[in-house]
Amino acid sequence: MPFVADLHIHSYLSRATSRALDLEHIHAWSQRKGIAVVATGDFTHPRWLSELRDKLVPAGAGLFRLRDDLSTAVDETVSAACRAPVRFMLSVEISSIYKRDDRVRKVHNLLYAPDFETATRIAARLARIGNIESDGRPILGLDSRDLLEITLESSPDAFLIPAHVWTPWFSALGEKSGFDSLDECFGDLAGHVFAAETGLSSDPAMNWRLSALDRVSLVSSSDAHSPEKLGREANRFDCELSYFAMRDALRERGPQFLGTIEFFPEEGKYHHEGHRACEVNLAPTEAAALAHLCPRCGKQLTGGVASRVAALADRPEGFRPEGAKPFTSLVPLVELLGEILGVGASSGRVRKAYDKLLACAGSELGVLTAWPVEDAEREGPPLLGEALRRMRASEVKRVAGFDGEYGIVRVFDEEERKHLLARL
Repeated sequence: MPFVADLHIHSYLSRATSRALDLEHIHAWSQRKGIAVVATGDFTHPRWLSELRDKLVPAGAGLFRLRDDLSTAVDETVSAACRAPVRFMLSVEISSIYKRDDRVRKVHNLLYAPDFETATRIAARLARIGNIESDGRPILGLDSRDLLEITLESSPDAFLIPAHVWTPWFSALGEKSGFDSLDECFGDLAGHVFAAETGLSSDPAMNWRLSALDRVSLVSSSDAHSPEKLGREANRFDCELSYFAMRDALRERGPQFLGTIEFFPEEGKYHHEGHRACEVNLAPTEAAALAHLCPRCGKQLTGGVASRVAALADRPEGFRPEGAKPFTSLVPLVELLGEILGVGASSGRVRKAYDKLLACAGSELGVLTAWPVEDAEREGPPLLGEALRRMRASEVKRVAGFDGEYGIVRVFDEEERKHLLARL
């Protein structure tokens, strides 16, 4: 059966996250977004693990669901057009900070477990290494290779995916503190890494430029720090609703893994090089011409994903390897509505229009990817049909993010928007 999975999120016990990231809100927002399988995040945190044990029940095949009494109450808050089963997958992100080859390495990795026994074993091993209680995404002085070994020893069914592999500060391939290959990062155990998360600032097409990544499945997930951000990136499967079937689809790179749903990578906050304080935003060729030094302050620029990919690439732009999975680039619905209505994406007008659309057309991902333009023109606010058409055709205007600042993707110029509205 086809379904969407978001395999990287956090709980309210991670730093800089919303207090609303509890299981009830995750369950409700997964339905609104159109997500059938969602990661739990943070299972090493003792308090969160206790909540998971209390509120989740086995749903079979390594997945879990919200307890009936909880889900019944939560479902009443969700439009009937969006209601659907939600399954949870035990996961955690680990921040490893360690020294290798005389360099400090800072790498984030995602771990997955098929049952609470495995999750508990992993948490117990990691508790002997560092503090797992202060943050849902714990910071440990543990080599990524050794973290992978602990994961594999915990269960033959547990697995690891390196997170947002290109971000400059905390990733396996990051310019500032990573490595030049997954083989270098994970050493003799690299063959057990069968997927890599591309992150918000890159998309599969950028990753196709590296032949070394052909052996792994390229996955994308939201890394949500609030429930509203769920599904901004996600994965498509056509297999049994099962932990093991999803793992096997990624490991075998078979037809059961259909590909990914993506941000336009320019919207990610590390796509270009730059200095936010100096208001300097540079594409790879521009940064290279300046020896990657800020033209205003003269200091080293904060690295950009586009530049890092170009530095390691052994293929030209536009290369597509045989068997590469397709992907779909989307703009979050609240951003489209905010642009159409001429207000901020978090405004009350946008939320009202968002709720009305979902009640009429179903989940957000369904609206963005499949709702007929003709229906959007008839049922949605003015210009929504044209906005969806342009987004689906990648006819968007892009200002790339840099140095921790999100980019901007728009479907209309402001004057054009006003002109089109005046003609209606």
